[in-house]
Parts: sequence; C-alpha cells; structure tokens
Amino acid sequence: MFESLLNAFRAPDIRRRILFVLGILLVYRLLAQVPLPGVDRQQLAAFFEKNQAFGILDLFAGGGLSSLSIVGLTMNPYINASIIMQLMQGVIPSLQALSREGEYGRQRLNQYTRYLTVPMAFLQAFGILSALNADGIIVGGFGLGNALSWVQMVTMVAGAVILMWLGELITEKGIGNGISFIIFAGIVSRAPSAAASLLTGGQSLRDVLLFAVLAVVAVGVIIYIQEGQRRIPIQYASRVRGRRMYQGGQTFLPLRVNLAGVIPIIFAVSILQFPAQLALYFSYSTVEGVSNVATAIANFLASTTVQYAVMYFLLTVGFTYFYTAFTFKPDETAEQLRKNGGFIPGIRPGRPTQDYLARVVSRITIAGALFLGTVAVAPVIAGVLDPSLRGVALGGTGLLIVVSVVVETMKQIEAQLMMRNYEGFIR
Repeated sequence: MFESLLNAFRAPDIRRRILFVLGILLVYRLLAQVPLPGVDRQQLAAFFEKNQAFGILDLFAGGGLSSLSIVGLTMNPYINASIIMQLMQGVIPSLQALSREGEYGRQRLNQYTRYLTVPMAFLQAFGILSALNADGIIVGGFGLGNALSWVQMVTMVAGAVILMWLGELITEKGIGNGISFIIFAGIVSRAPSAAASLLTGGQSLRDVLLFAVLAVVAVGVIIYIQEGQRRIPIQYASRVRGRRMYQGGQTFLPLRVNLAGVIPIIFAVSILQFPAQLALYFSYSTVEGVSNVATAIANFLASTTVQYAVMYFLLTVGFTYFYTAFTFKPDETAEQLRKNGGFIPGIRPGRPTQDYLARVVSRITIAGALFLGTVAVAPVIAGVLDPSLRGVALGGTGLLIVVSVVVETMKQIEAQLMMRNYEGFIR
C-alpha cells in the first residue's frame, strides 16, 4: 500500500490532484477556527452538552457549529438545496428535460442548486441563531432590527457559500466528491477528541469493547457493500467502419450493489435534523401551546429514541433507491449499448434491455439499501438499549461516512493508477 502511495505521488497529475484536495481541506479547517462575533462561548459549550440534535449537526461541521465559526452551517444548506432540486426534477417537466441534456443540463441544474443554497442558508442561520439566542448565547440579543444580527447571518451564509465553492473545486479538480470530502474532513478532525473522551469518560471496559466491535463490523459491512457488484455480460457483434472490419468481443457491465455511495446517509440525516431544528426554535415561543407542541416534536425526533432509528433506517433505504435512480439510467445505458453494437446475451436490444437492467438494479439495490440502513441504525439502537453508549450513535454515523469516502477515494486513485500500470490499493 505504501509503495502504491509513492507511485501515486510520482505521477504528476495524481499528485497535483491529491495535494489540491489536501490544500482545500486545510483552508476549510482554518475557516472552521474563525469564530462568529457576539457569542458567549461558555453558554454555547453548555448548550451543546445538553442538545443532541445540534450535536449531530456539529458532527458534520467538524466542531464548527459548537464553536459557532463562520462555516458553522457546513454543507447542510447545499445538501438541502440538492435534495429539493432532485425532488423537483421528478415533478417539473422542464427540469426533468433539462436533466437529460447532458453536460449543459447538468451545469444549469447545478447553477439552480447554488441559487437555492443562499435562501436555505439564510433560513438555517436565522433558526440556529434564534435558538441560541433563547438560551442567552447571543450577546446583545438577536433580531432582524439588530445590525449585529445581520452581520452574523450574512457571515454564516457567506461561509456556507464558500464551502459550497470549495466542495465543487474538489469535485472538479481533485479526487472524489467534494461534499463528502468536506464532511469527511469535519468528522476526522473530531476523531482524536472523541477517542480521548471515550477512554477517559468513565466507560467500563465492556462498553469500550462493544464500541470497538460495532466499529469493526460497520467497517467490514461498508467495505463489503462498496466492493460488491453484479457483472452483466455484454456481447459486441462484428462491425464495419469505413474499410475496416472490427471483430466482436465479450465484456461485462459492472453494477455496484450500492450505486448511491454515502449520499443516502447524508440526505437522511439532513432531512431528520431539519424539523428538529425548527421544533427547537419554536420550543422557545412565548405562546404556551406552540412551545409545548414544538417541545414534544423535538423530544420525539431526539437522536437517542427508537422512532428516530426507525425513521433513519427508512429514509436511508428510501434515499438509496432515490439516488440510484439519478445515478444509473437504464434507458440511456441500453441506448448506448445499442449504438455501439452491444447486447446482453438472451436479451433483445432496446426496450427489453432497458427493462432487464432496471430489474437487475432494483434487485441488487435491495441488498445495498438494507445493509446501509442496518449499519446506519445499529449504533443508534445500541445507544437506546444501553444509555451509556448514546455517544456511539454519533460515532457510528461518522464512521459510515468516513469509511465510504475512504473506500470511494481509494477506488478512484486505483483507477488512475491502473491506467499507468501501477499496482493498486485494493487486492
């Protein structure tokens, strides 16, 4: 593995991409250390000790939210905007047509997502600052008539836009998915302090060993899912181009068990935490009825409850199918095979090939979705069964994302190295 890393750094283009990603992540971590003005730090620390919903958001922010840095919103506004845009593509014909226009359509949809990110960031910044103000964390109070409040909101929105831009730079000029990398960097930055708190927090040896076993099992299952694939045989007929005859051959179409990667987990957590944030904001209302209803909703959506685990599982499974539908399009794949003279043995080209591919992807996604959902909620269930392991829920969610991002990045580096006949990472 170390030799392969050296080979990767010997290749100028791969080295440039890796160093570019590391540089962007360094910029992100530096921005996460810049605090927002007008905040009582002691009250802020006490608030996050008792609030599980904001604790999960802080997990993705890499501690940027618990310190209320200028990038405390992290990628959540962009993720929520992406979810909304993908849902709108299924109900708005013009957006659906735009999604089928290749690179031009993809760029236009990305541009719409960027525009939608700004109001989503303002909404989230207003909700977070309002909830923190109710606990006396915002110095001088928070309100739309306060100039400092506007400075705080605009600063947080600007931080979210900067992170969105950095994530897109990683996707375009680096290796891997930029959104996943930004979240990955935030989670990894908390790993040393999380490990220290686990070892020195008074947990018994049994709890520590249980956590280690859960972590090893989660890592193994995620790697198994990411590497699992169904190979569809493809036969190419002999064809004539110009005056040359090209002999047909046989290859295969690899269909991964989990085509969606880590995105379903991120989407599921974002969807679950959005109503919890709103409920927490309204729980400080002076109207008793509104406050009671909001408090009940916030308690119902707490990350240490059984209903949270059930909804987390269902959303993860649902988003796995949802995102797979956008990642793999059977009609386009069948049409591409037909144009290149390829066919699946025993299946006629055209619509029969499209139906066959759709059926195969639907079946193998069942295994990927169930595995991903089970691993996602296993730490949450462990925390419900044993209250002393409630912190494992956060660690389990982070572990899922970290392992998925690492495996996906290694596969992409492996593909780059294979083009240069280097030995790869994955045996």
